[in-house]
Amino acid sequence: MPRPIQATIHPEALTHNLARARLAAPQAKVWAVVKANAYGHGIERAFAALRAADGFALLDLAEAEALRALGWGGPILLLEGCFGADDLQLCERLNLWHVVHDVAQLNWLAARRKPRAHRVYLKMNTGMNRLGFTPAQYRAAWERLQQCPAVGEITHMTHFATADGPQGTADAFDLFQRCMGDLPGERSLCNSAALLRHGQGRRPADGVLKLAAHATRTASTAQAAEQEAPQAAILGDWVRPGIMLYGGSPTGLASDAKAWDLHPAMSLVTRIVGVQQIPAGASVGYGAAFTSEQPMRIGAAAVGYADGYPRHAPTGTPIVVDGIRTRIVGRVSMDMVTVDLDPVRAAGRAADVGSPVLCWGRHNGVELPIDEVAAAAGTLGYELMCALALRVPVQVE
Repeated sequence: MPRPIQATIHPEALTHNLARARLAAPQAKVWAVVKANAYGHGIERAFAALRAADGFALLDLAEAEALRALGWGGPILLLEGCFGADDLQLCERLNLWHVVHDVAQLNWLAARRKPRAHRVYLKMNTGMNRLGFTPAQYRAAWERLQQCPAVGEITHMTHFATADGPQGTADAFDLFQRCMGDLPGERSLCNSAALLRHGQGRRPADGVLKLAAHATRTASTAQAAEQEAPQAAILGDWVRPGIMLYGGSPTGLASDAKAWDLHPAMSLVTRIVGVQQIPAGASVGYGAAFTSEQPMRIGAAAVGYADGYPRHAPTGTPIVVDGIRTRIVGRVSMDMVTVDLDPVRAAGRAADVGSPVLCWGRHNGVELPIDEVAAAAGTLGYELMCALALRVPVQVE
Protein backbone atom coordinates (compact mmCIF):
# COMPACT_ATOMS: atom_id res chain seq x y z
CA MET A 1 0.00 0.00 0.00
CA PRO A 2 1.18 3.59 -0.49
CA ARG A 3 2.67 5.61 2.33
CA PRO A 4 -0.28 6.73 4.51
CA ILE A 5 -0.09 10.50 4.14
CA GLN A 6 -2.52 12.73 2.27
CA ALA A 7 -3.37 16.39 1.93
CA THR A 8 -7.00 17.37 1.35
CA ILE A 9 -8.19 20.62 -0.21
CA HIS A 10 -11.60 21.86 0.93
CA PRO A 11 -13.26 23.84 -1.90
CA GLU A 12 -16.20 24.92 0.24
CA ALA A 13 -13.74 26.61 2.61
CA LEU A 14 -12.21 28.57 -0.27
CA THR A 15 -15.66 29.68 -1.41
CA HIS A 16 -16.64 30.63 2.13
CA ASN A 17 -13.47 32.67 2.68
CA LEU A 18 -13.95 34.49 -0.62
CA ALA A 19 -17.46 35.41 0.52
CA ARG A 20 -15.92 36.64 3.77
CA ALA A 21 -13.66 38.96 1.75
CA ARG A 22 -16.66 40.32 -0.12
CA LEU A 23 -18.49 40.89 3.15
CA ALA A 24 -15.55 42.95 4.41
CA ALA A 25 -15.60 45.20 1.33
CA PRO A 26 -19.01 44.91 -0.33
CA GLN A 27 -18.48 47.90 -2.62
CA ALA A 28 -15.08 46.78 -3.91
CA LYS A 29 -14.09 44.28 -6.57
CA VAL A 30 -12.00 41.32 -5.46
CA TRP A 31 -8.74 39.98 -6.81
CA ALA A 32 -8.33 36.41 -5.55
CA VAL A 33 -4.58 36.10 -5.02
CA VAL A 34 -3.43 32.69 -6.26
CA LYS A 35 0.33 33.23 -6.45
CA ALA A 36 2.71 30.42 -5.46
CA ASN A 37 0.35 27.85 -6.98
CA ALA A 38 -2.55 29.17 -4.90
CA TYR A 39 -0.45 29.21 -1.73
CA GLY A 40 0.38 25.55 -2.22
CA HIS A 41 -3.23 24.47 -2.73
CA GLY A 42 -2.91 24.17 -6.53
CA ILE A 43 -4.32 26.67 -9.00
CA GLU A 44 -6.27 23.97 -10.81
CA ARG A 45 -7.78 22.75 -7.54
CA ALA A 46 -8.59 26.23 -6.23
CA PHE A 47 -9.92 27.75 -9.44
CA ALA A 48 -13.47 26.39 -9.42
CA ALA A 49 -13.99 27.35 -5.78
CA LEU A 50 -12.73 30.91 -6.34
CA ARG A 51 -14.15 31.68 -9.75
CA ALA A 52 -16.76 34.02 -8.25
CA ALA A 53 -13.89 36.50 -7.77
CA ASP A 54 -13.74 39.48 -10.11
CA GLY A 55 -10.20 38.59 -11.09
CA PHE A 56 -7.16 36.51 -10.20
CA ALA A 57 -3.83 37.97 -9.12
CA LEU A 58 -0.61 35.99 -9.40
CA LEU A 59 3.07 36.30 -10.25
CA ASP A 60 4.21 34.55 -13.36
CA LEU A 61 3.06 33.99 -16.88
CA ALA A 62 2.89 30.20 -16.54
CA GLU A 63 0.24 30.57 -13.83
CA ALA A 64 -1.64 33.04 -16.02
CA GLU A 65 -1.55 30.62 -18.94
CA ALA A 66 -2.86 27.87 -16.65
CA LEU A 67 -5.85 30.00 -15.68
CA ARG A 68 -6.65 30.81 -19.29
CA ALA A 69 -6.39 27.09 -20.12
CA LEU A 70 -8.91 26.39 -17.35
CA GLY A 71 -11.37 28.65 -19.14
CA TRP A 72 -11.01 31.85 -17.13
CA GLY A 73 -11.73 34.78 -19.44
CA GLY A 74 -11.83 37.52 -16.82
CA PRO A 75 -9.10 39.80 -15.47
CA ILE A 76 -5.71 38.42 -14.48
CA LEU A 77 -3.17 40.66 -12.74
CA LEU A 78 0.60 40.06 -12.68
CA LEU A 79 1.51 41.34 -9.21
CA GLU A 80 5.19 41.92 -10.01
CA GLY A 81 4.57 42.93 -13.59
CA CYS A 82 6.73 41.81 -16.47
CA PHE A 83 10.23 40.46 -15.95
CA GLY A 84 11.37 41.30 -19.48
CA ALA A 85 10.24 43.26 -22.53
CA ASP A 86 9.21 40.07 -24.34
CA ASP A 87 6.61 39.37 -21.65
CA LEU A 88 4.52 42.26 -22.93
CA GLN A 89 3.68 40.36 -26.10
CA LEU A 90 2.24 37.51 -24.05
CA CYS A 91 0.36 40.04 -21.90
CA GLU A 92 -1.29 41.27 -25.08
CA ARG A 93 -2.10 37.76 -26.28
CA LEU A 94 -3.53 36.64 -22.93
CA ASN A 95 -5.12 40.03 -22.12
CA LEU A 96 -3.28 40.37 -18.81
CA TRP A 97 -3.24 43.33 -16.46
CA HIS A 98 0.18 43.99 -14.99
CA VAL A 99 1.92 46.03 -12.32
CA VAL A 100 4.47 48.68 -13.26
CA HIS A 101 6.87 49.35 -10.40
CA ASP A 102 10.16 50.27 -12.07
CA VAL A 103 11.54 52.58 -14.77
CA ALA A 104 12.68 49.55 -16.79
CA GLN A 105 9.06 48.42 -17.12
CA LEU A 106 8.08 51.93 -18.20
CA ASN A 107 10.73 51.81 -20.91
CA TRP A 108 9.48 48.47 -22.21
CA LEU A 109 5.92 49.78 -22.42
CA ALA A 110 7.01 52.95 -24.20
CA ALA A 111 8.38 50.81 -27.03
CA ARG A 112 5.05 49.01 -27.62
CA ARG A 113 2.75 50.35 -30.32
CA LYS A 114 -0.49 48.37 -30.13
CA PRO A 115 -3.04 51.02 -29.06
CA ARG A 116 -4.34 50.77 -25.49
CA ALA A 117 -3.40 47.09 -25.24
CA HIS A 118 -2.21 47.24 -21.63
CA ARG A 119 -4.14 47.73 -18.40
CA VAL A 120 -1.58 48.84 -15.85
CA TYR A 121 -1.38 48.94 -12.06
CA LEU A 122 1.07 51.69 -11.15
CA LYS A 123 2.69 50.89 -7.81
CA MET A 124 3.70 53.42 -5.18
CA ASN A 125 6.29 52.58 -2.53
CA THR A 126 4.75 53.80 0.73
CA GLY A 127 7.24 52.13 3.06
CA MET A 128 7.67 48.49 2.06
CA ASN A 129 10.83 49.46 0.12
CA ARG A 130 10.78 46.45 -2.16
CA LEU A 131 8.98 47.58 -5.32
CA GLY A 132 7.33 50.74 -6.51
CA PHE A 133 7.95 54.38 -7.31
CA THR A 134 8.61 56.69 -4.41
CA PRO A 135 6.01 59.39 -3.76
CA ALA A 136 8.42 61.90 -5.30
CA GLN A 137 8.66 59.81 -8.50
CA TYR A 138 5.07 58.66 -8.73
CA ARG A 139 3.34 61.49 -10.57
CA ALA A 140 6.07 61.64 -13.22
CA ALA A 141 5.72 57.88 -13.75
CA TRP A 142 1.96 58.28 -14.15
CA GLU A 143 2.42 61.11 -16.65
CA ARG A 144 4.82 59.00 -18.67
CA LEU A 145 2.36 56.11 -18.74
CA GLN A 146 -0.31 58.51 -19.94
CA GLN A 147 1.90 59.28 -22.93
CA CYS A 148 2.41 55.62 -23.89
CA PRO A 149 0.09 54.71 -26.79
CA ALA A 150 0.04 51.07 -25.68
CA VAL A 151 -1.31 51.92 -22.22
CA GLY A 152 -5.03 52.12 -21.60
CA GLU A 153 -6.48 52.03 -18.10
CA ILE A 154 -4.18 52.95 -15.17
CA THR A 155 -5.02 51.83 -11.63
CA HIS A 156 -3.14 53.14 -8.60
CA MET A 157 -1.84 50.69 -6.02
CA THR A 158 0.38 50.28 -2.99
CA HIS A 159 1.17 47.45 -0.58
CA PHE A 160 1.08 48.15 3.14
CA ALA A 161 4.15 47.03 5.08
CA THR A 162 2.59 47.00 8.56
CA ALA A 163 -1.13 46.32 8.11
CA ASP A 164 -0.77 43.21 10.28
CA GLY A 165 0.96 44.98 13.17
CA PRO A 166 0.40 47.75 15.71
CA GLN A 167 1.91 50.39 13.42
CA GLY A 168 -1.08 49.93 11.15
CA THR A 169 -1.69 51.66 7.85
CA ALA A 170 -2.30 55.28 8.84
CA ASP A 171 1.04 56.75 7.81
CA ALA A 172 1.28 54.83 4.54
CA PHE A 173 -2.32 55.58 3.61
CA ASP A 174 -1.87 59.27 4.38
CA LEU A 175 1.26 59.33 2.19
CA PHE A 176 -0.59 57.57 -0.63
CA GLN A 177 -3.52 59.98 -0.42
CA ARG A 178 -1.34 63.09 -0.40
CA CYS A 179 0.70 61.88 -3.35
CA MET A 180 -2.34 60.80 -5.36
CA GLY A 181 -4.09 64.13 -5.06
CA ASP A 182 -6.60 64.42 -7.87
CA LEU A 183 -5.09 61.80 -10.19
CA PRO A 184 -7.90 59.88 -11.93
CA GLY A 185 -8.21 56.12 -11.86
CA GLU A 186 -9.25 53.24 -9.64
CA ARG A 187 -7.28 52.34 -6.52
CA SER A 188 -6.13 49.08 -4.94
CA LEU A 189 -4.54 49.09 -1.50
CA CYS A 190 -5.80 46.32 0.79
CA ASN A 191 -4.33 42.87 1.19
CA SER A 192 -5.83 40.41 3.68
CA ALA A 193 -4.52 42.21 6.76
CA ALA A 194 -5.70 45.66 5.69
CA LEU A 195 -9.02 44.29 4.43
CA LEU A 196 -9.83 42.54 7.68
CA ARG A 197 -8.57 45.47 9.69
CA HIS A 198 -10.70 48.10 7.95
CA GLY A 199 -13.55 46.16 6.38
CA GLN A 200 -17.01 45.36 7.62
CA GLY A 201 -17.73 42.39 9.86
CA ARG A 202 -16.15 40.92 12.95
CA ARG A 203 -12.78 41.84 14.37
CA PRO A 204 -10.48 39.58 16.37
CA ALA A 205 -11.21 39.53 20.07
CA ASP A 206 -7.50 39.87 20.80
CA GLY A 207 -4.29 40.35 18.90
CA VAL A 208 -2.49 43.22 17.30
CA LEU A 209 -5.25 44.20 14.91
CA LYS A 210 -7.78 45.22 17.53
CA LEU A 211 -6.57 48.69 18.33
CA ALA A 212 -9.74 50.74 17.96
CA ALA A 213 -11.13 50.80 21.50
CA HIS A 214 -7.84 50.13 23.23
CA ALA A 215 -5.41 52.46 21.46
CA THR A 216 -2.77 53.81 23.78
CA ARG A 217 -3.07 57.34 25.10
CA THR A 218 -0.01 58.32 23.10
CA ALA A 219 -1.37 57.11 19.75
CA SER A 220 -1.62 59.78 17.11
CA THR A 221 -5.00 61.03 15.92
CA ALA A 222 -4.36 59.41 12.55
CA GLN A 223 -3.58 56.05 14.15
CA ALA A 224 -6.75 56.17 16.25
CA ALA A 225 -8.89 57.35 13.34
CA GLU A 226 -7.72 54.53 11.10
CA GLN A 227 -9.36 51.98 13.37
CA GLU A 228 -12.85 53.22 12.56
CA ALA A 229 -14.35 50.79 10.09
CA PRO A 230 -15.40 50.45 7.41
CA GLN A 231 -13.29 53.03 5.60
CA ALA A 232 -14.37 53.25 1.99
CA ALA A 233 -11.33 55.26 0.95
CA ILE A 234 -8.77 52.74 2.16
CA LEU A 235 -10.80 49.79 0.87
CA GLY A 236 -10.61 51.37 -2.57
CA ASP A 237 -12.00 49.92 -5.78
CA TRP A 238 -10.15 46.58 -5.73
CA VAL A 239 -9.05 44.49 -2.73
CA ARG A 240 -6.42 41.76 -2.89
CA PRO A 241 -7.12 38.99 -0.34
CA GLY A 242 -4.51 36.26 -0.24
CA ILE A 243 -3.86 34.27 2.93
CA MET A 244 -7.42 34.75 4.21
CA LEU A 245 -8.80 32.86 1.20
CA TYR A 246 -6.97 29.77 2.42
CA GLY A 247 -8.13 30.07 6.01
CA GLY A 248 -4.95 31.54 7.46
CA SER A 249 -4.69 34.68 9.54
CA PRO A 250 -2.49 37.54 8.28
CA THR A 251 -1.47 38.11 11.90
CA GLY A 252 -0.32 34.53 12.32
CA LEU A 253 -2.73 34.11 15.25
CA ALA A 254 -5.11 31.17 15.04
CA SER A 255 -7.53 33.02 17.30
CA ASP A 256 -7.81 35.80 14.71
CA ALA A 257 -8.68 33.36 11.93
CA LYS A 258 -11.46 31.99 14.14
CA ALA A 259 -12.73 35.45 15.06
CA TRP A 260 -12.85 36.41 11.39
CA ASP A 261 -14.70 33.15 10.62
CA LEU A 262 -12.08 31.89 8.20
CA HIS A 263 -12.21 28.18 7.39
CA PRO A 264 -9.11 26.02 6.75
CA ALA A 265 -8.78 25.08 3.09
CA MET A 266 -5.99 22.51 3.50
CA SER A 267 -5.68 19.52 5.81
CA LEU A 268 -2.66 17.25 6.18
CA VAL A 269 -3.35 13.80 7.63
CA THR A 270 -1.10 10.79 8.09
CA ARG A 271 -0.99 7.71 10.33
CA ILE A 272 1.08 6.14 13.07
CA VAL A 273 3.44 3.61 11.48
CA GLY A 274 5.34 2.42 14.55
CA VAL A 275 5.09 2.43 18.35
CA GLN A 276 7.75 2.24 21.06
CA GLN A 277 7.33 1.87 24.82
CA ILE A 278 10.31 3.61 26.37
CA PRO A 279 11.52 3.78 30.00
CA ALA A 280 12.23 6.92 31.99
CA GLY A 281 15.53 8.48 30.92
CA ALA A 282 15.36 7.20 27.33
CA SER A 283 15.97 9.63 24.49
CA VAL A 284 14.02 9.97 21.25
CA GLY A 285 15.23 10.80 17.76
CA TYR A 286 18.33 12.38 16.27
CA GLY A 287 20.66 14.12 18.68
CA ALA A 288 18.80 12.70 21.68
CA ALA A 289 16.99 16.04 21.71
CA PHE A 290 14.19 14.72 23.93
CA THR A 291 14.61 12.61 27.06
CA SER A 292 11.62 11.11 28.84
CA GLU A 293 11.08 11.82 32.53
CA GLN A 294 8.87 8.77 32.96
CA PRO A 295 7.91 5.68 30.94
CA MET A 296 6.20 6.79 27.72
CA ARG A 297 4.43 5.40 24.71
CA ILE A 298 5.93 7.00 21.58
CA GLY A 299 4.45 6.86 18.09
CA ALA A 300 6.22 7.43 14.79
CA ALA A 301 3.97 9.29 12.33
CA ALA A 302 4.60 9.16 8.59
CA VAL A 303 5.29 12.84 7.98
CA GLY A 304 8.57 14.73 7.93
CA TYR A 305 10.34 17.73 6.54
CA ALA A 306 10.50 16.12 3.09
CA ASP A 307 6.69 16.37 3.09
CA GLY A 308 6.69 20.03 4.11
CA TYR A 309 6.35 19.60 7.85
CA PRO A 310 8.59 22.23 9.49
CA ARG A 311 11.93 20.70 10.45
CA HIS A 312 12.43 23.31 13.17
CA ALA A 313 9.17 22.39 14.98
CA PRO A 314 10.23 21.81 18.60
CA THR A 315 9.07 19.37 21.22
CA GLY A 316 5.61 20.50 22.27
CA THR A 317 4.34 21.41 18.80
CA PRO A 318 0.65 20.39 18.77
CA ILE A 319 -0.54 17.42 16.76
CA VAL A 320 -3.74 15.33 16.91
CA VAL A 321 -3.79 11.52 17.15
CA ASP A 322 -7.09 9.60 17.13
CA GLY A 323 -8.89 12.91 17.63
CA ILE A 324 -6.88 13.80 20.78
CA ARG A 325 -4.46 16.71 20.95
CA THR A 326 -0.95 15.76 21.94
CA ARG A 327 2.57 16.91 21.05
CA ILE A 328 5.55 15.99 18.98
CA VAL A 329 8.71 15.04 20.88
CA GLY A 330 12.28 15.16 19.62
CA ARG A 331 13.52 16.37 16.27
CA VAL A 332 11.53 16.22 13.06
CA SER A 333 13.11 13.74 10.64
CA MET A 334 12.97 13.66 6.86
CA ASP A 335 10.13 11.13 6.77
CA MET A 336 8.79 10.92 10.33
CA VAL A 337 7.90 12.78 13.48
CA THR A 338 7.67 11.17 16.89
CA VAL A 339 4.66 11.93 19.06
CA ASP A 340 3.63 11.46 22.67
CA LEU A 341 0.87 8.84 22.73
CA ASP A 342 0.21 8.90 26.49
CA PRO A 343 -2.54 11.59 26.33
CA VAL A 344 -4.23 9.60 23.57
CA ARG A 345 -4.19 6.39 25.62
CA ALA A 346 -5.42 8.34 28.66
CA ALA A 347 -8.43 9.44 26.61
CA GLY A 348 -9.30 5.82 25.91
CA ARG A 349 -8.13 5.74 22.29
CA ALA A 350 -6.10 3.02 20.59
CA ALA A 351 -2.94 5.05 19.95
CA ASP A 352 -1.49 2.26 17.84
CA VAL A 353 -0.20 1.55 14.35
CA GLY A 354 -2.77 2.85 11.90
CA SER A 355 -4.14 5.59 14.17
CA PRO A 356 -4.92 8.75 12.16
CA VAL A 357 -2.71 11.80 12.77
CA LEU A 358 -3.84 15.33 11.96
CA CYS A 359 -0.86 17.61 11.30
CA TRP A 360 -3.02 20.66 10.53
CA GLY A 361 -6.45 21.46 9.16
CA ARG A 362 -9.43 19.32 10.11
CA HIS A 363 -10.26 15.63 10.33
CA ASN A 364 -13.26 13.75 11.72
CA GLY A 365 -14.70 16.84 13.37
CA VAL A 366 -11.45 17.95 15.01
CA GLU A 367 -9.55 21.05 13.90
CA LEU A 368 -5.90 21.99 14.39
CA PRO A 369 -5.23 25.46 12.93
CA ILE A 370 -2.23 25.69 10.63
CA ASP A 371 -1.37 29.01 12.28
CA GLU A 372 -1.05 27.28 15.66
CA VAL A 373 1.36 24.71 14.29
CA ALA A 374 3.32 27.40 12.47
CA ALA A 375 3.55 29.58 15.57
CA ALA A 376 4.93 26.68 17.59
CA ALA A 377 7.55 26.17 14.89
CA GLY A 378 8.47 29.85 14.77
CA THR A 379 7.09 30.48 11.31
CA LEU A 380 3.83 31.42 9.55
CA GLY A 381 0.98 29.45 8.07
CA TYR A 382 1.89 30.92 4.67
CA GLU A 383 5.15 28.96 4.70
CA LEU A 384 3.58 25.65 5.68
CA MET A 385 0.96 25.93 2.94
CA CYS A 386 3.52 26.77 0.27
CA ALA A 387 5.97 24.11 1.46
CA LEU A 388 3.66 21.12 0.89
CA ALA A 389 5.90 18.71 -1.02
CA LEU A 390 5.16 17.24 -4.42
CA ARG A 391 5.46 13.71 -3.02
CA VAL A 392 2.38 14.23 -0.82
CA PRO A 393 -0.79 12.97 -2.56
CA VAL A 394 -3.52 15.61 -2.72
CA GLN A 395 -7.24 15.00 -2.97
CA VAL A 396 -10.08 17.49 -3.38
CA GLU A 397 -12.91 16.93 -0.92
